Amino acid sequence: MPTTTEQLSTRHLLGIKDLTENDIQLILDTAANFKDVLNRPIKKVPSLRDITIANVFFENSTRTRLSFELAEKRLSADTINFAASSSSVSKGETLIDTVNNILAMKVDMIVMRHPYAGAGVFLSRHVDAQIVNAGDGAHEHPTQALLDSFSIRERYGDVAGRKVAIIGDILHSRVALSNILCLQKQGAEVMVCGPTTLIPKYITSLGVSVEHDLLKALNWCDVANMLRIQLERQDIAYFPSLREYSMLYGLNKEILDSLDKEITIMHPGPINRGVEITSDVADSKHSIILDQVENGVAVRMAVLYLLAGKRG
Repeated sequence: MPTTTEQLSTRHLLGIKDLTENDIQLILDTAANFKDVLNRPIKKVPSLRDITIANVFFENSTRTRLSFELAEKRLSADTINFAASSSSVSKGETLIDTVNNILAMKVDMIVMRHPYAGAGVFLSRHVDAQIVNAGDGAHEHPTQALLDSFSIRERYGDVAGRKVAIIGDILHSRVALSNILCLQKQGAEVMVCGPTTLIPKYITSLGVSVEHDLLKALNWCDVANMLRIQLERQDIAYFPSLREYSMLYGLNKEILDSLDKEITIMHPGPINRGVEITSDVADSKHSIILDQVENGVAVRMAVLYLLAGKRG
């Protein structure tokens, strides 16, 4: 079980932009200790046995919700799960009323996913509980970025100096923004790659380079993080067809084998096999996609454990 006298500089985890480089390293170091715990025969520690955590999801989620639930159980926290689709939200109840009703049940911490950017920040100003942002619209997804960094560090020993290409639907991706901020704070170089219509105009102001040629991006990078096309967030057609997108920006084994070096393939999931990535790439030795899923539990355990130390 990790023992640390260090603390995070923030009471909530609302976004990577609120974390210092020391915060990020503390989370990743703590996650490494928890990963050792997860590989033991008894995978549970009593660290949060006096804490109650509510998982409040206003958007559908599988991996993130299950990962947080498992992290909470491994830490011995009491948990309650709330899905907006089967709640009084459908009857018109406001976000603050919903959460205050949950807090009346003596909940200490809220893990929230919401379709609107800034929902976690708004909530943190109006309720007396710690908030963990599990994804807010197309804004941020901090724990995904942290587990991605943890996975890169595990593969290479360090994130600093690595070249990471984030490829795909940058415009609608909360994973992209969080990853850019997290990687840069650790000294990595970041490039985004995709169709012009899926790369936001402000992106260069974040200090990233932009490439529209997939092959050039792959030859530049050490790590390629392949993003899903988020059709559910697209209100207009940003490219002619999925087939054309796949022909220009889909990664297959033939392309991977044509590179003059080996690169690491990542994907935040869920994978649209045959669109942004083919099965023979997703399941290849280059891929650390399943490592990302495993590391997600350890990283979320670290976040919850460290935030619990900032209660009060």
